[in-house]
Amino acid sequence: MIVTIVLAGVVAGASAQQAGFKRTVLQQGDLSIGGREAVTAVAELQPGASAPRHTHPGEEIGYVLDGTVVVELEGKPAMTLGAGQTFFIPAGAVHGARNNGSAVARILATYIVEKGKPLATPVTDR
Repeated sequence: MIVTIVLAGVVAGASAQQAGFKRTVLQQGDLSIGGREAVTAVAELQPGASAPRHTHPGEEIGYVLDGTVVVELEGKPAMTLGAGQTFFIPAGAVHGARNNGSAVARILATYIVEKGKPLATPVTDR
């Protein structure tokens, strides 16, 4: 059953992703806190690609595996992060990321989110 849920998440996420950006769910499971689940994924940004502004229904904890990524958290200065660096995105915070480098950037992300909600919701400019 977990495999079915993970595959459904991958298919649903893939159809809504931007060109040059790919999020692959590695695992997903319920937490001991009611109504919450943990999702672990690898995000890949091709050179010049971005993950446009969006939110998550919970926290995102990220670790840059390869390359360089610029993380933009609304209301904060942009953070340029390289391999081995981490970041934290609070629940519901509007944020995005882009790869200004010449190599693929890969991020290992763990999401602690509300179960049954979309992992990411796009934010459109006002």
